[in-house]
Amino acid sequence: MILTRRRQMRRALNWSATLFLGFLLVTQQVVTFGPLIQIDRWFSRLNHPHFKGASAFIIRRLDDLGLRSISGIALLIVAIYISRRFKTWRPINLGILSFLSLNIVVGGFKYALGRTKPRIGLDVLHAGGMSYPSGHASNAIFIWGVIAYLIYRYAHVDRYRGRLASAGVATLALTVCSVSLIRNTHWFSDLFGGLLLGGALLVLIIAIDRYFPSDSQLH
Repeated sequence: MILTRRRQMRRALNWSATLFLGFLLVTQQVVTFGPLIQIDRWFSRLNHPHFKGASAFIIRRLDDLGLRSISGIALLIVAIYISRRFKTWRPINLGILSFLSLNIVVGGFKYALGRTKPRIGLDVLHAGGMSYPSGHASNAIFIWGVIAYLIYRYAHVDRYRGRLASAGVATLALTVCSVSLIRNTHWFSDLFGGLLLGGALLVLIIAIDRYFPSDSQLH
């Protein structure tokens, strides 16, 4: 059992490291204004539609799925319910660890780089902006991914439903990214980097939870 957990941890750490390396490569492109930035320019030059009425409301609500306030509240509700249901503090602790790590890691890169938003028409670093990496993209894949994982872990659903939940999180994250591109609120590299960083954190958190199982999980 211990050997199995160790193999799982090594595999998860390799995946997490690979995703984080991908994030660092995107960051290098942003810092050096490499070839990837041409994709940013292409998306920024597109004619972005102006939504009104019901369509504007729907687009904004889809975009809100990437907000920390929305995903954080959802995570808190799910973690508290599962904790009360199974009489364990583990989901709450995992939720707090996830939320703190997201804010510290993603927020740290945002403050360090200070990239401007595409809407102002300038791509400048260290200018006090909060564009890179995209918090919306990171939130969408990381926090909603933790929510899906908690439900999968404690509800003991089968692998098919677990894969459906994973597909749902991926669809939600891609939807948030697509809406951000349509609304021109983030550069493409912001979103790509945010997905990679959020994915790396998600895999790491799940690996930690599985390597150090609680009594409720063992039984």
